[in-house]
Amino acid sequence: MTHIDTRIQHYIAPGRRVHLAGIGGVSMSPLAEVLHGMGLIVQGSDQSDSAAVEHLRSLGIHVHAGHEASDIEGAEFVVRTAAIHDDNPEIAAARAGGIPVFERAEAWGAIMQQYENAVCIAGTHGKTTTTSMTTHIFMAAQADPTVMIGGTLPMLHSGYRVGRGDTIILESCEYCNSFLHFFPTVAVVLNVEADHLDFFKDLEDIKHSFRRFAQLVPADGAIVANADDPNAMDALKGLPLFTFGCREKADCQAQNLVWNQGRPDFDVVAGGEVYAHLSLRVAGLHNVYNALAAAAAAYVLKIPGKAVQQGLEGFSGAGRRFELKGQYNGARIYDDYAHHPAELHALLEMANTLGYDRVVCAFQPHTYTRTRALFDDFVRELKLAGLVVLTDIYAARETNTIGISSRDLAERIPGALYCPTLAGAAEKLREIARPGDLILTVGAGDIYTVGEMLTAQE
Repeated sequence: MTHIDTRIQHYIAPGRRVHLAGIGGVSMSPLAEVLHGMGLIVQGSDQSDSAAVEHLRSLGIHVHAGHEASDIEGAEFVVRTAAIHDDNPEIAAARAGGIPVFERAEAWGAIMQQYENAVCIAGTHGKTTTTSMTTHIFMAAQADPTVMIGGTLPMLHSGYRVGRGDTIILESCEYCNSFLHFFPTVAVVLNVEADHLDFFKDLEDIKHSFRRFAQLVPADGAIVANADDPNAMDALKGLPLFTFGCREKADCQAQNLVWNQGRPDFDVVAGGEVYAHLSLRVAGLHNVYNALAAAAAAYVLKIPGKAVQQGLEGFSGAGRRFELKGQYNGARIYDDYAHHPAELHALLEMANTLGYDRVVCAFQPHTYTRTRALFDDFVRELKLAGLVVLTDIYAARETNTIGISSRDLAERIPGALYCPTLAGAAEKLREIARPGDLILTVGAGDIYTVGEMLTAQE
């Protein structure tokens, strides 16, 4: 399979000067640090100063606050974050001056070619958690990996690290086919479902994209895939796979699975032998699969099972993945990034096993197109909660041209409460919170601030 674009590879070389537009972003600031470490002259700009920007300045990287055409002066090429569009003055100036402009994913793709092992973790759900688990394993193995995660990992106090080992571990997103710019030696496919239907035509289009991603793996690499996910198996049909799952047909299996207050304990069996024994600190069947995927990636790279066991013993979750925020009026408050019906199902099904008197889900839908396309699925899964509080849809990159509202969801869910604003949702939760409740703030937008409003008053 041919990669989308390889022109940037010629620019990733010591002494080259690169301008990063949006340099303070969650995957742009580590990109700047990695390029700086490779000997490139890095400069950049961001809308405003931040802790990430100050860190880059401490490394000797020049960062300008704001975006002006003059910022790109001296740059031989420009890399931009997805939030920077063609009408940005820096991008317009680069185009006018014949300076090449590349996307963030293209730069990461070129960088991973510098590593012997590039572990790229993809899937509709579970990417951040599995990338975090894989990081814990490789750190326990003292492999000193470079890491890029789409969230915060407590071990790293950030979403990335720049290592000196021969392995890079990256969360790999399918949206806009970003992961097709990558060069995986190990491609992990967790699951394949309908999502991002503002870009993909349908589920078949998504399957085709994941297949193209897997086909980027060289002959001496490995495609690690979920044997229990029908869409993943259909997408990857006929390709050489190393599979993981809870059924006997998988190459890497969970066996002797038992539960302790919603948390799993099981053997990881690969090659007919026990590779590791795991007692996870994170709950739910979905985390069994995430751990199996991380273990399978480690297995194909000959990481000792002891490192898998030690690494995952210390894993208590990634930021915004069932993250404990505190309590209010005797209720425990957790925050979670779930924004797809399948993620809601996994979260609420797990929450219902934890022994709380009532599960209260404060949900902020993410994007109008996703809410419309998966409306009935959202209704079905939200009914798993004891009580649902709905805030208005988080627009992200969209405008509401289709006239949909969270009120539409509330009208289909018995007992659901519609609170358009985050402040209103926080006030409603203050009214109803009681000892024995599990309160979940859920969504990929800024719903997490609701939990913070509650805990600040405790």
